[in-house]
Amino acid sequence: MSEVLVLGIDYGTDSCRVAALDARTGKTAGEAVAAYPRWAAGLYCSPSENIFRQHPLDYLESLEAGMRGLSAALEAKGCGAKGLEAVAGIAFATTGSTPCLVDSRGMPLAMSAEFAQDPDGMFVLWKDHSAIAEAEEINRLSRSWGGEDFTKFSGGSYSPEWFWAKALHLVRANPRVGSAFHSILEHCDWMPLLLTETPLAMAKRSRCVAGHKAMWHERFGGFPSKSFLGFLDPRLAEARDTLGSGTFTADQVFGLLSPVWASRLGLKPGIPVAVGAIDAHIGAVGSGAGPGVLVKVMGTSTCDMIVAPKEGGGERLVQGICGQVDGSILPGMLGYEAGQSAFGDAYAWFKNLLSWPIEAILPEAEGVKEKIDASIMNVLGEEAGKIDPERSSVLALDWLNGRRTPDLAPFLKGALVGLTLGATAPMIFRALVEATAYGTRAIVERFEAQGVAIQGILALGGVARKSPLVMQIVADVLGRPIGIVGSDQTVALGAAMFAAVAAGVYPDIGQAQKALKPSIEHIVQPNPARGVVYDRLYAEYLELGRYAESLEARRP
Repeated sequence: MSEVLVLGIDYGTDSCRVAALDARTGKTAGEAVAAYPRWAAGLYCSPSENIFRQHPLDYLESLEAGMRGLSAALEAKGCGAKGLEAVAGIAFATTGSTPCLVDSRGMPLAMSAEFAQDPDGMFVLWKDHSAIAEAEEINRLSRSWGGEDFTKFSGGSYSPEWFWAKALHLVRANPRVGSAFHSILEHCDWMPLLLTETPLAMAKRSRCVAGHKAMWHERFGGFPSKSFLGFLDPRLAEARDTLGSGTFTADQVFGLLSPVWASRLGLKPGIPVAVGAIDAHIGAVGSGAGPGVLVKVMGTSTCDMIVAPKEGGGERLVQGICGQVDGSILPGMLGYEAGQSAFGDAYAWFKNLLSWPIEAILPEAEGVKEKIDASIMNVLGEEAGKIDPERSSVLALDWLNGRRTPDLAPFLKGALVGLTLGATAPMIFRALVEATAYGTRAIVERFEAQGVAIQGILALGGVARKSPLVMQIVADVLGRPIGIVGSDQTVALGAAMFAAVAAGVYPDIGQAQKALKPSIEHIVQPNPARGVVYDRLYAEYLELGRYAESLEARRP
């Protein structure tokens, strides 16, 4: 039997990862990673203002570069061009919410000469927080306008990281793009639209991103009503007409690969391209997630997801999370999402803080930054692992990029307390790690308090596999074992699973998971003695959080 390959394409924050898998065994045939060139140069971003934009050309150039790298990897294994010819299906996973204002053809405004250098015509990355005021306006309107509360399936609050808040900010802040755009597309919707050359009016919009980030729900008849959106801005009400009312799960076929894009990517024309979805949700599927299993995707931020069957055909509303959507993770089941806005980013902030003087003094010294980046986290981790948490006075809040869940509060800030002249860098680093673990515990407790049972925990991503210290502290704080998923490309693997279903290799995603899911490489067991200490410190973390919130509430 000839080999059948499926292609999983994972667009992360910094790069595009392309992985070709044997559709029957799950074995990786080849993979490649390509960075976004403009993003790597820091273009179109202002971290001090929480503005993070990505040029659509970064996505296209990294995809083509990744495919060239994949072709070379297959050739090195003796497959040559026949390897790419064996690809039978494609699926995309992208960060989200990462929307863009587009023209009537579905092309981002930045793809035109007029807006080529305008950040407001580009994709607004998930962690862009320039729309805090607009999100607050959406929340106020939802509770006061007298109609349906469109946030009730989004945990009761709408985030500045999401679709409508970002779109509202763009059209208000930039009249030129506000008058030029026709519709709004998420990154995970644009990629299949582009590669299949599908007219915008026929786009199959992702259930995953529409439900979790754009307040889509069947009970609403689709997206929020035109009357609601019209209160925010008439241009959003007009754009709603371009979105349609239906959405599609990631196991559905979006369209067929066009001859033009087949030639550009070295693939056969006419192979199916699946409906897109958010990377973390696709990664949960790639890990083998099932009912009752909390999946933690741990990177710069975290996305914590769990699936559950409907109870008698209904939904249990969970307050303070990032939403619940039928079919957003596994078709036919409710997908619940929560998460932390800063996880690995909190550790990176501290690393950058420590390394700043060296980089400032020796900016031209060859290899200085690379050496610091390669070693400082290892040294911090080793020393922090030796510290007895009961003997450290340092306590941290992990809200360095606001609080995502439980109970959205993007305006909140991080904190360090208990500093003395004896406080060391490893003590502070350990306190930051513990704070991110406490944030995880708060999410777990919220789910369980509202009736979503958690029977097991899986962790995946760079932090999960590379930092034993972090994972041990999280296990100790939770008092639960955590299974570490044995794959560096779980998101791409999940996308490949959906590609295999779209290609007809498997009848449904459950069968694809059964055949292709990775093993659990090891289980981190909690230390009961440390758990007793962390119970006390967690209570102090909650108290500190309440105090920080009260201070923020008194600010003008």
